[in-house]
Amino acid sequence: MELSPTAKVILGVLGMGPRSGYEIKALVDRSTRFFWAASYGQIYPELRRLGEAGLVEGTDSPTGGRKRTVYRLTPTGEGILRRWLGTPPEIYEMRHEGMLKLFFADALEPAERIERLREMQTLHRDKVAALREIEPAASEFPDSSPYQVLRFGIEFNEWVVEWCERAVEELEARLAAKRTG
Repeated sequence: MELSPTAKVILGVLGMGPRSGYEIKALVDRSTRFFWAASYGQIYPELRRLGEAGLVEGTDSPTGGRKRTVYRLTPTGEGILRRWLGTPPEIYEMRHEGMLKLFFADALEPAERIERLREMQTLHRDKVAALREIEPAASEFPDSSPYQVLRFGIEFNEWVVEWCERAVEELEARLAAKRTG
């Protein structure tokens, strides 16, 4: 079975323990969404597909009168997860709208390009702050893979903040040179 990006997220989350679709989404929103998102509209159909393939199974577990299904990996699902984790990444894709806009920003006035860079810098600074809020709890497990991924997120976003600052300084210097030259 070919694993979709959402299937990979679900198998990984369920590899950490049984969860409902709602709990899968909540964990994704607190962790992998910073680099690999999944929506309810993707999760529930994929859970059905994974169930049909025998990789996960659901158990009814109502709470407070609400219908609820808790999913867990089957032994086959565990094997597929381990096999996928044991292979090199096939996809390297970073979708960053700020960079897409910057790529086409020559259509803007220089002052607007600088403003887009400053906005991108602010977004990444805010992301660093959000990740730093998670860091104290995660740092209790410094040898864990999620902690290492968190550190990557913090350091990557700090680098983008610094890069934006350098890009603004360079653009402002070139504009000043054109005005005086």
